[in-house]
Amino acid sequence: MTPARFSSASASHSTIRRFFAGTARLHNNIPDALLLLAARVFTAAIFFQSGRTKMNGVMLSENALFLFQEEYRLPWLNPQTAAYLTAFAEHMFPLMLLLGFATRLSALSLLIMTLVIQLFVYPDAWPTHGAWATLFLLLIAKGAGDWSVDFLAAKRWQGK
Repeated sequence: MTPARFSSASASHSTIRRFFAGTARLHNNIPDALLLLAARVFTAAIFFQSGRTKMNGVMLSENALFLFQEEYRLPWLNPQTAAYLTAFAEHMFPLMLLLGFATRLSALSLLIMTLVIQLFVYPDAWPTHGAWATLFLLLIAKGAGDWSVDFLAAKRWQGK
């Protein structure tokens, strides 16, 4: 290898090392609280918006009832009961997630809903449902993070 080629290869390796060192610094500077907040906010938005499509003002829409009767057809629930329970869950659990209140319970509830959707309603949508499930599993495993009602309640409970 000629000296010119050696210095060029060495410069490339140096650039690569600097790049990876920079990404490691970035990784170390992203707070877990921010990642957990993002997991809560974005999954909550998906489910809350879905819940809003089932409503006509404060009442369940006829379209939602129709979908549960004709398209979703859950095997063990009456369509009307399923529609009401789903609309309630898609409003309550996302709001709880957004606040970081009873986060693990809320994430588990929405994970179960995601699994039902995947198994019985839209089995071909596994990439989307897999992404949601991953975020819910993160929240179940790690909790809501420092920017949450759960964190404040735990601090108060511990007397700190």
